[in-house]
Amino acid sequence: MSGTPTTATPQAAPARPLTTPAGRMAALARAELTMYGRSKGTLFAALFVPLVLPLSVAQAADEMDLKGAGLTLGTVVLPAAIGFALLFAVYSALVGIFVTRREELVLKRLRTGELRDAEILAGSALPAAATGLLQSLLLMTGCALLLDMSAPSAPHLIVAGLLFGLVICVALGAVTAAYTRTTESAQVTPMPMLIVSMLGSGMTVPLEVLPDRIATFCELLPLTPVVTLVRGGWSGDLSASDSLTALVTAVAWTALSVFAVRRWFRWEPRR
Repeated sequence: MSGTPTTATPQAAPARPLTTPAGRMAALARAELTMYGRSKGTLFAALFVPLVLPLSVAQAADEMDLKGAGLTLGTVVLPAAIGFALLFAVYSALVGIFVTRREELVLKRLRTGELRDAEILAGSALPAAATGLLQSLLLMTGCALLLDMSAPSAPHLIVAGLLFGLVICVALGAVTAAYTRTTESAQVTPMPMLIVSMLGSGMTVPLEVLPDRIATFCELLPLTPVVTLVRGGWSGDLSASDSLTALVTAVAWTALSVFAVRRWFRWEPRR
């Protein structure tokens, strides 16, 4: 029995998404980088201030009993330089960026497109975070060469501290922006975090030279575990228990700050 041959109908290939999360964030980051480069005040604070402040730390360190605390000039200045880069190039810069984009309704318009909330925040933060990372690496290299420091004893602790510092500063920048009403006030609202971190997180004054009670309290500050991990990773003097304590504190601040962003970040101007 002969029959009419049948031809199989080709199945249409599943439609591929036109964009991916990585592609969307990269496009947003490129646009943000253009606007970031046009802000002279932000660039000055992000690029110049972290280069100058370590000089004042070096001068102050000459009057400290570093040998008695088991420290050297390099292990004081280098972590401080990285801390300054994170504070000014990432945290302080992002407060102004998030507030400005919110007041200009940029964030509101972005939410109406394909971008998800996390992608908007991450893409907007990428240029500042990349600047902070690059500057930290340059400062690390410069301090190691100029201060004749030996190779780091535990590089993995330095990497962990730097990565935690970037995430914490990005998240806290978004949290601070949530409570900042105007672009002008964005120059003021980061000050408490800047002052507390510079004085209490072991940047300008190492915790090793502080009284025990004050040092114990300062260990709980957001950037203290970052400075502790970087300093201990370079010197090799950080014990396993102290490393674990610093890592747990960093994880706790990361989780707390991310929760605060999800709970309180504002996408539209205050009315």
